[in-house]
Amino acid sequence: MSIVTVKAQPFDFALDMAHAALVIIDMQRDFVEPGGFGETLGNDVTRLQAIVPTVQRVLEAWRQAGGVVVHTREGHAPDLHDCPPAKRLRGQPSLRIGDVGPMGRILIQGEAGHAIIPELTPVAGDIVIDKPGKGAFYATTLGAELAARQVSYLVFMGVTTEVCVQTSMREANDRGYDCLLVEDGTESYFPEFKQATLDMLRAQGGIVGWTAPAQALIEAIGR
Repeated sequence: MSIVTVKAQPFDFALDMAHAALVIIDMQRDFVEPGGFGETLGNDVTRLQAIVPTVQRVLEAWRQAGGVVVHTREGHAPDLHDCPPAKRLRGQPSLRIGDVGPMGRILIQGEAGHAIIPELTPVAGDIVIDKPGKGAFYATTLGAELAARQVSYLVFMGVTTEVCVQTSMREANDRGYDCLLVEDGTESYFPEFKQATLDMLRAQGGIVGWTAPAQALIEAIGR
């Protein structure tokens, strides 16, 4: 198996598994679990928790197919030198980036809340990218890691749909990658934002990329 066809929108997505990577964006305790940064912003984290079983199913199928796996984690150095004030001081959260929360300092590398949730713990051979911004390519080694593996197709999952996932997918599109977003493997704290993002990404003949349900991807790569 190398080239597979996924039933997708706006039309079928041809995926070369020999040159593809699954990119799971920011499925971290700070965003998905109670007591993390997502909840400090006043959000209901149960929406994000609901996609975990789907992300697990896709991840398992992808590994069985022998595909490259990438996990990203948003977070900052303990001294916050890579966190601009415009980011840290934005809004009125109950706790800001760097403050001490129930899972350690909020969005700080090495703290408990910064970790990938246990259900999706990276394994040996997975690529783990620590990013200081919303996009997976900004100030990271992701581009070099993918180039070293001759990856040109990216399949995205993770959170949140309209922020880090969409930013990363647009960055990838500008860099020439063919991109697919797993519709039920991504979520937002705001359902209307998720739907709007799906519509924007696949508009105008897939101007940014394709979208497809998890089952369609699993069936395609499992043949």
